[in-house]
Amino acid sequence: MHGRPRKAPKPEDEAASSAKAQKLRAVQTQFFSFHHNKIYTKEAVELSAKLLEINPESYTAWNYRKLAVEHYLNLPDCNPDSIKSVLDDELRVVENALRQNFKSYGAWHHRKWVLSKGHSSIDNELRLLDKFQKADSRNFHAWNYRRYVAESMKRSEQDELKYTEDMIYTNFSNYSAWHNRSILLSALFEKKAGGFLLKEKVLPEEYEFIHQAIFTDPDDQSGWFYHLWLLDQTVTTDSPLLASSWPGHGSDVLLVGDRCYNGSAFSPFSALHSDSGSFPIVLYFNQPVGGVNSSTVTVECGFNKNEDLFWKPLSASNSQTARVWVAHLKVPSSDLHSTVEVSVGHSKGIISTRGFVYSHPSMFSFKVHVQPMERDSSQVSVAENISLREENFKVYGTQSEESIIDSFDQLIIKNGHETTASNWRFEALAKEIECFRELLSLVDCKIGKLTLARLLKAYDAMSYPFANKLVHSEEVLELYSDLMKLDPTHYQFYKDEHSIVLLQKVTSSKESLLQHCFQYKDSASSAICDPICLRLNNLSLSRMGAFEKLLWVQMLDLSHNELQSIEGLEAMQLLSCLSLRNNKLRSLTALEPLRKLKSLRILDISYNQIGNQSIDTTRYVCSSPLSHSVGSELNRDETVTSDVALINNWEAFFIFKDFNLNQLDIVGNTIADEKFKSVLVKIMPKLKQLDGKLLD
Repeated sequence: MHGRPRKAPKPEDEAASSAKAQKLRAVQTQFFSFHHNKIYTKEAVELSAKLLEINPESYTAWNYRKLAVEHYLNLPDCNPDSIKSVLDDELRVVENALRQNFKSYGAWHHRKWVLSKGHSSIDNELRLLDKFQKADSRNFHAWNYRRYVAESMKRSEQDELKYTEDMIYTNFSNYSAWHNRSILLSALFEKKAGGFLLKEKVLPEEYEFIHQAIFTDPDDQSGWFYHLWLLDQTVTTDSPLLASSWPGHGSDVLLVGDRCYNGSAFSPFSALHSDSGSFPIVLYFNQPVGGVNSSTVTVECGFNKNEDLFWKPLSASNSQTARVWVAHLKVPSSDLHSTVEVSVGHSKGIISTRGFVYSHPSMFSFKVHVQPMERDSSQVSVAENISLREENFKVYGTQSEESIIDSFDQLIIKNGHETTASNWRFEALAKEIECFRELLSLVDCKIGKLTLARLLKAYDAMSYPFANKLVHSEEVLELYSDLMKLDPTHYQFYKDEHSIVLLQKVTSSKESLLQHCFQYKDSASSAICDPICLRLNNLSLSRMGAFEKLLWVQMLDLSHNELQSIEGLEAMQLLSCLSLRNNKLRSLTALEPLRKLKSLRILDISYNQIGNQSIDTTRYVCSSPLSHSVGSELNRDETVTSDVALINNWEAFFIFKDFNLNQLDIVGNTIADEKFKSVLVKIMPKLKQLDGKLLD
């Protein structure tokens, strides 16, 4: 294990192992007889001790001894002395078992159970732990037990920190000691106890401490993990924040018939279908939160009651926490000019998954204009008959760019509640950046390059609200490009990180984003104004990100990339037209985020890899296979069970059944044969075009 080659056993070792197995079988046979017949005599209990000395991993034997102890403690003649004697015997049995295998889960758990009875002295436990930790200083079982003992003894975190420091000085490659140090400091930060009241005092000292280990041996990974934890403590805010929203503060929303326009003076900055007479309000937080409802978020307007709004989390799982929450605001069909004010967190109740309360109340407002418009039945809506061919796009002219920039100022969310980062955070990051640039000038270290990339990203993210640009994005992209070449084993990880940084760079300013904004013009479209398409095609993206800056997008071209997942795309609630053509999507399950896009009408997933693999591996690259929601809402009463074709394509049914598509392109995928296409037509009766062909 742990990379050590297995050696062939010697003949004498095989003989000893065979004898041990024979002895173990004999003891087990007799032990199970006692256990099944609930015999707790002295002979039976001693036999279980003998079994545990041979095999400390026998969970049944440990459970038997618990039953035996409970039996003795419930005897009528039981007294404090006899109780102490019984429990002391248990501690001796555990100690003997640990001498055989000091990584035995069952033995350490049983020792905790004995001490929890409250009749044994805990003073001897630290001395016992010293023995085992000298034998193996990285034994995480012993460290876990040490935390239990320290808590039971009311031993201070400062004393335990001093112990971890001594252990690290003995061997700085002690993963468990570094991990224990992070747990102790986290507890102190949470308590804000003593000299640990503020992170700005502790973290700079910890950075200096970890430098000794990293610079002594840059190839040892134990210190790097602790440094990553320190970086997270430096940049992460405890309280959740509202990162962005749609509509943006001060923007205008115009609904004309079944069309919705957003932007200054009703500019053409995107088009949104509003068939249901409503439009979404989207809240994007910087971390997953729960408790978003009509009590914690109030929406004041003259045409809808706040209590009628239902806030829904948007996440890949069925969790009631998410970064993105959405509610749909219904509007009347008559003329309307009204201001909508949204207040977030003025009443307590929004809580992050880490248990921190939303403590930065915020408010944004926008105007809604409803203008009824009669349309000829022969006219076609903007979401229909759209062809994403190259000739249908054109770059904006100078005058158009100026109008779009004016609109963009309102689409970008300016959070008045954003707190200015403490100077110590900037200083700590700047010092670390300088330190690791110096290290890389001396040695070519892969993990050093990765850490420098993380530091530069963190510095840019912290300074972005004030600088309005990413100063180090080019350097970070170059670092990840180097890592892809130096460390091909982790190529995909670096590629994903490279993609996210590239998207952050593209969306960091109006000027850079406008280079990817194209005007869509199709003679078949009857739009009032030509819609804008954000074209992020041919960027070699393997992962999506920067969604908080893309909430306004309604037409999105992600074709000719390397996307295997579109997780997070569910945040873009205004999407009506999406091209994922020529990517690396491998299964129908990868399309699950699109189920939450109720405005989606045009979808192109042609020339991917859907159906190439018989097993849907997407389930296993998600955060948890158990969190996957495809099929979890199965209604056994649905008539689908009577259709054999749909039963055989149940994943397609659960992915596409909630879609309201007019146009779908799926050609070029292994799964896209005529039989499967006929299934799609059954699932989506409103579908008008499939692979460019009109349906009857």
